[in-house]
Amino acid sequence: MTLKVYTSLLLLFLVNSVWTRTVRQVYDGLDPDHWSHYTSECPQECFCPPSFPNALYCDNKGLKEIPPIPARIWYLYLQNNQIETLPEKPFVNATHLRWINLNKNKITNSGIESGVLSKLKRLLYLFLEDNELEEVPAPLPVSLEQLRLARNKISRIPEGVFSHLENLTMLDLHQNSLLDSALQSDTFQGLNNLMQLNIAKNSLKKMPLSIPANTLQLFLDNNSIEVIPENYFSAIPKVTFLRLNYNKLSDDGIPANGFNVSSILDLQLSHNQLTKIPPINAHLEHLHLDHNKIKSVNGTQICPVSIALEEDYGYYGNVPRLRYLRLDGNEIQPPIPLDIMICFRLLQAVVI
Repeated sequence: MTLKVYTSLLLLFLVNSVWTRTVRQVYDGLDPDHWSHYTSECPQECFCPPSFPNALYCDNKGLKEIPPIPARIWYLYLQNNQIETLPEKPFVNATHLRWINLNKNKITNSGIESGVLSKLKRLLYLFLEDNELEEVPAPLPVSLEQLRLARNKISRIPEGVFSHLENLTMLDLHQNSLLDSALQSDTFQGLNNLMQLNIAKNSLKKMPLSIPANTLQLFLDNNSIEVIPENYFSAIPKVTFLRLNYNKLSDDGIPANGFNVSSILDLQLSHNQLTKIPPINAHLEHLHLDHNKIKSVNGTQICPVSIALEEDYGYYGNVPRLRYLRLDGNEIQPPIPLDIMICFRLLQAVVI
């Protein structure tokens, strides 16, 4: 199970990290005839590398408008400009677009022409980070696999905006202005294949409702969450990486077995208000509890299996899998209690 999860996450990481060659260096050694062939339709404000004929580089050009996009383009780079609008006209011939990077512009919702995005039938990745959006743009192309909207001013999510995005695997909404009221029970309906959901650095006081069941990574850092509802994670049985750093969680806000979830491998609860370590599952591998109010650690109490039973099973039995434990920034005094080491035999690092 662990291998399968890590394989899925590795694939997600590789999708997120697109390798691009240094095309400008390649150009120096090319025949002028080839250069002419590949740049005949290239907007003069942009760069069309002949070694990468499906890409159009218009980034860092001080553009205020989007130039006409040639039909052959799959990858469009428009980041770091002064673009305010997304009209339909520049995209009329761009029917093969897979990737658009519009990060760090000045795009508003009113500047997006109705239907311009949904008409890009083959678009897989849409980057609109660091703009001036106040709500999630709609409608979106059903082909979309990644939607990055971090660092905007988003406070509203239109009803049904995600309902047809069955291919979406990553949704990034971190550092916006979302309140609890913006996340209704049907907000994420339709995101059947979502793997990563990032709602960190918003203004949430409650855990969001109806997280898609296939979510593997859930990031909720830097909100004001105080309570984990009973059985909250039973609705997302595949969640593997959970980040709740910089919230307002106290012992009373966590159910008795709130984090005793077999799917969770990495649990981050740093910078909260906990005075004790919450019960964890034997499958957990990384636990971050630094900068809370924990005064002491009792290995026998927090061990997810009976230490006596663990002795009976031996090294290859039901040994807890915890490998990394971070406890610095609390009120714990060294040394590390011996029963911690007896319970968590696979521990490779303890920060205290």
